[in-house]
Order: sequence, then structure tokens, then C-alpha cells
Amino acid sequence: MQALPPDQHNILEHLARRVGRVHLRQRLGIERDNDSKIHHPGAGFLHIENWYSIHALIRTSLRIVGLHARGRRNSLDIRVNRYDVRLAALPRAFDGYTILQVSDPHLDMHRDYLDALIERVRELNYDLCVLTGDYRFRTYGPWNAAVAGMERLRAHLRDPIYAVLGNHDSIRMVPGFEAAGLRVLLNESVQLERAGESLYLAGIDDAHYFGVDNIEKAGHDIPHGACAVMLSHTPEPYKQVAHAGFHFMLCGHTHGGQICLPGGIPVFTDARSPRRYARGFWRYHELVGYTSVGAGSSIVDVRLNCPPEVALHTLHCA
Repeated sequence: MQALPPDQHNILEHLARRVGRVHLRQRLGIERDNDSKIHHPGAGFLHIENWYSIHALIRTSLRIVGLHARGRRNSLDIRVNRYDVRLAALPRAFDGYTILQVSDPHLDMHRDYLDALIERVRELNYDLCVLTGDYRFRTYGPWNAAVAGMERLRAHLRDPIYAVLGNHDSIRMVPGFEAAGLRVLLNESVQLERAGESLYLAGIDDAHYFGVDNIEKAGHDIPHGACAVMLSHTPEPYKQVAHAGFHFMLCGHTHGGQICLPGGIPVFTDARSPRRYARGFWRYHELVGYTSVGAGSSIVDVRLNCPPEVALHTLHCA
């Protein structure tokens, strides 16, 4: 086996101490399989994550019907959507607390897109920024361009910033992200304090493709009954998150369909959860959830009947 460069070896040792050697071996092993085009276990050949030439088919089809140029323009028209969220357990000190959610930015898609995203977020006011996964455009291959894109974006975001990884991301991106000044939650939680009261923020690793999410570990240090927000790349573990006692879940992954029929009806959402969880607000028992349609685009850099967004969630006591 070829020896790793010293800096790469140190990075992997640091990640192993952080997430555990089993977690790291699982994720890196699946990443290597993905780079080698080994199919996702249980997914058919025509599954979108295995059909690596689908981008050319979609792009060609859109050009034939004259929608490609419009779809690409739409992908740069990033909306700022503002929402009020009422949570029964929210401490009074956090009433009016605003969270900026940026999901699925696919930062290395193309430079015009990253410039448009920076223009949307640079003047926004909020108390916390969260990033809910998918920073690389492709699901395999080099990831340094995504890290460089994050460094550019981070310069225009306000502290504190927390993130989780998605199914497009490599765990090897984490040190670069954190060197840029954001914290990646890898089945971990943090305590946010305001005027002597606390709100807890947890984040799980990707549940959609890698299957290395661990809600029990992420919630281990959160006191029983405390108000807790979960960051997940995908809405798929909504049942487990709800029954673990979380109050608010922020996720993405689906892009809201990205290429939709008139009226925003998604053709495809690529998530093992009910379609009503594919975009916008939803509720499961006491859990309030929000699935962002995403700021970027995947497979092809087009949007039809589904504008990209960044979301500002202002929390209120119920």
C-alpha cells in the first residue's frame, strides 16, 4: 500500500480521534468506492447517483426543447426567503433569534454562481449561519475547488457558522472548512448561550448515501427537555430525529426537485421520505422541519419552476 504524505496522514489521524476510527474507515471506504464508480449498495444501475452520464442527457434534452439557457439563468436567481418559526420549548432569550440556512450550494459549479450567492448573503442580518451539506458539484473526484469556494463564501458570512456534510462531500474537506472558520458537526452538538439561557444545535453526518449518521451520539450531551435544533443534509431520518426529542430540523438534499413541472411539482426528489418532506415546512409529531430547495444546482446547472434560495428562519416562543 502506498504511504500517505505526512500532512494527509496527520489529517486522517485528527479525524479518527474526532469521529472514531470505525466511522472514518466507513466513510473513506465508501468514498473510494464512489471514486471507482462502484454502485451504491441496493441502488439500481439507473439510480441517479450511479448513472454518471445523466448530466449530458438532461442538458441535451433541455437544449432540444429550448429551456437550457432559461434554466441556467434561473440557477443564478437566488431568492432570500424569510420565515417565522414557533417552537414550544424555545427559551425566552432566543425569541427573535434568526438562523440563516444555506443548503446544497455546490460551490464549484461555476464562478458566476458563487458570485451570485455571495451577493445574496453578504448584507443579510442573522444570529447564526448553518450550512446543510453538498458543497461539491459532483459526487466523486477532486474536492479542493469546493474548499476554495467555501473560503470565498465564508469571508462574507457572519459568525458563528456550523455545517454538516452531504452525500456529495468528502470528509477530507473538513480540515479545510474548519481552517476557514466554520465548525463541521460530525454527529456532534454544541450549546448556544444567550442571556443565561441555552439552545442546543446538533448535526449528523450524511444519512442518504454514506449512512454514517448517529443521532444518539449527536444528542448525547443535550439535556432532556432542552430546546434542540438538528442539522441533517437530508430529511430522510425525520422519524428518528423526532423521537429523539429534537424540536426543529433543518435539511436540504432534494433541491425541491430542481427541474419541476409548472406549479413547482417535482419530477424527482431523490429522497427516501414522503414527497411532502421534499420542500418547505413539515411536521412530524412535535418536530417542526424545513427542507430547503437549495441554493445551488446538481447534475446540471439549471433550475425550472423551482428557484434557488437561502432561508432566514426567525425563531419565536410558541
